[in-house]
Amino acid sequence: MLSDIRPAIVSTVLFTALLGLAYPLAITGIAKVAFPYQAEGSLVRDGSGKIVGSALIAQPFAKDEYLHPRPSAAGTNGYDASGSSGSNYGPLNPDLAKRIKGDAATLRASTGHEEIPDDAITTSASGLDPDISPAYALLQVDRIAKARGVSPEQVRKIINDHIGAPALGFLGQPHVNVLMTNRALDTAVPKSTPKTS
Repeated sequence: MLSDIRPAIVSTVLFTALLGLAYPLAITGIAKVAFPYQAEGSLVRDGSGKIVGSALIAQPFAKDEYLHPRPSAAGTNGYDASGSSGSNYGPLNPDLAKRIKGDAATLRASTGHEEIPDDAITTSASGLDPDISPAYALLQVDRIAKARGVSPEQVRKIINDHIGAPALGFLGQPHVNVLMTNRALDTAVPKSTPKTS
């Protein structure tokens, strides 16, 4: 009986070591050499080398001088990577309808625009989508320009420079990465300091 079981045990140990240990380590090593930025989580650092976030995970930006991300239902207060999820509300849920209606009214009042892009008031499935549509990004131009004390054209140019094309030219939609665009805004048009008399 042992002679019948031995090949199964040897095969299990061999393939576990090969496919469960050696292969993942080899692929991880190759990724770290070929794509170090992506293999380390696409971490974004400031000028001093401090990690300020990941280009792959949304974070809350609420100040007027920044591009705001999509709403998030991840975790208790949103943007919680350990609680990544959508709200799971169905389209007929009254709580969802109330939230969307309120968010749309607030956005219309703050921007003066009647047309609101879908991603400005709906959450993504993960609640951590790092990108927004160009339409939603450009809707925020006037608010950002006013808060930074610069012309809307300067802000619009920075946003337009950060519009990413669909992958391979046809997979997905054009998008704007919120964190990377906000870093570019901080570099190109820092918030003006109030003048003292």
